Amino acid sequence: MKGSNHSKRTVRGGLLFLFALSFFITSCLSWFLEKPSITVREIILSPRSLLEMNLLLGIEVQNPNRFDLTLTSFEYTVHLNNEEIGTGHLEKEILVPASSTTRVQAPVAATFKNLGGSLKTILTGEDLPYKIAGKAGVKTAFGSLSFSFSKEGRIHSKS
Repeated sequence: MKGSNHSKRTVRGGLLFLFALSFFITSCLSWFLEKPSITVREIILSPRSLLEMNLLLGIEVQNPNRFDLTLTSFEYTVHLNNEEIGTGHLEKEILVPASSTTRVQAPVAATFKNLGGSLKTILTGEDLPYKIAGKAGVKTAFGSLSFSFSKEGRIHSKS
């Protein structure tokens, strides 16, 4: 009987230790996880109706870590020429391999009214200032983490 009680306590202690260790690793994930960087590379226009337009943003997600990340959620607001044009979210998870860049098509529903002067800039191929901001969730073998992001830049016309 003594040996049976001792082995049960050992197993319980081991399980408690593993639980505590996994909780510690997950809570410290932000210490050794570098956030992926996000860059808008292109905008593809697709009219839906006389009033609405779908935009597809060609986004590059760079994973600077030495381990794979899975982008589990990605919600964003897009500004062109300092005007909010719309919001969007990705509908499926995306694997971003270690130390690499993955291209993602991010949909944005916008109205012609919201596009304002940006539509002319897009159509004429001029450089276009953008800002994309939102929240992303990533999952790794070590746990999950959510973070806010904001990226500004210019989309350069293709000559």
